[in-house]
Amino acid sequence: MLRNSLFILISLFISIGIKAQDFNTYFTNQTLRIDYIFAGTSTQQFIYLDGLMAQEHWAGRRSRLSELPYLGNGQIEVHDAATGTLIYCNSFSSLFQEWQATAEAAKVARSFQNTFLVPMPKQAVDITLTLLDNYHKPTATFTHQVDPTDVLIRKQHNVYRAITLHKGGSYADCIDIAILPEGYTALNEATFIKDAKLAAQALLNHEPFKSNANKFNIVAVFVPSVDNSVSVPREAKWKSTAFASHFSTFYCDRYLTTQKIFAIHDALSGIDYEHIIVLANTKEYGGGGIYNHLTLTAAHHSFFKPVLVHEFGHAFGGLADEYAYGDDMLMYPLTVEPWEPNITTKVDFAQKWENKMGTKGYSLVEGAAYSPKGVFRSAPDCRMRTNECATFCNVCTDALVKLIKFYTEK
Repeated sequence: MLRNSLFILISLFISIGIKAQDFNTYFTNQTLRIDYIFAGTSTQQFIYLDGLMAQEHWAGRRSRLSELPYLGNGQIEVHDAATGTLIYCNSFSSLFQEWQATAEAAKVARSFQNTFLVPMPKQAVDITLTLLDNYHKPTATFTHQVDPTDVLIRKQHNVYRAITLHKGGSYADCIDIAILPEGYTALNEATFIKDAKLAAQALLNHEPFKSNANKFNIVAVFVPSVDNSVSVPREAKWKSTAFASHFSTFYCDRYLTTQKIFAIHDALSGIDYEHIIVLANTKEYGGGGIYNHLTLTAAHHSFFKPVLVHEFGHAFGGLADEYAYGDDMLMYPLTVEPWEPNITTKVDFAQKWENKMGTKGYSLVEGAAYSPKGVFRSAPDCRMRTNECATFCNVCTDALVKLIKFYTEK
């Protein structure tokens, strides 16, 4: 059964029916890592539990635990098993759900790895994972119980060391980002550290991250690959790399992703992190960013920095692409309001930037989220639209500021 009107989108930051929970009442200062498999076709979705792990420290938020930052394309809920009280929740998107819109998904079933981090409960909890379609309707729901005393919860320890690139404060008070390498051999460690520093600088040179630098921690974690560079399938180039990343995801040349999510989280065992950036050792143009899942980008292309910030806008900020293709491609139904804060179908424009219309930097420009008609953005250009634009638009900036506050304010 679905609980607490989970799928009613009330406002930009929705609350699920109950007051905020006290962290220390329900949780210890540890992380419960939960690995799942999402599987199915274009018309069927299944969720399977793959494994449970525990690691030292909880780096996530400690307040507003029962609130969602955004609706997302799915949610994870943690309920106290004894009382049914919702004690933690978060939202996400997944590569599996993107794949379901492809032609391949109508012909074959596939599976995708997904990992979620939640605070370690003190007592038994019921965890519910739900996937949503573009109409915000549930398509799959899976509930299982976790007892923190279960001896089969694997204890994780440090495998690789973390190199601090930027420290805004304690892991408990800041948003913690880990940068990983892909396609860097053991001889390329210095190159990766240099690239990771450039990546951290690129983020912190952009507003609103720049003015909120004290709310972020960024580390680099070197994991060597056997081969240099990453796989480019359209050129029949396949590399042996730490996380098996490749271009041509879903036959889109520039879409760079990986499906080896468990390996990524294994590499970060014992490190305090919430968000992950993977830098690919390649000059190929491309990248990918999935909300509360992963940022991945090419580190040696001339557009490295703007692409990184753009993809992080997806993965951290839940921001939608603001560009449109030249055909009648329709990725968002025009009868519902998208959950992403920077686009609107005007179905429920009041929850977006309607109250700021008429002020500088807030308008309605048709063409966004891949659709030339029916979906609107707020400005002629933005970091979420083109690489040439130097900044986020006002609406994206406002959304990012709210999100930073959501994660860090007590």
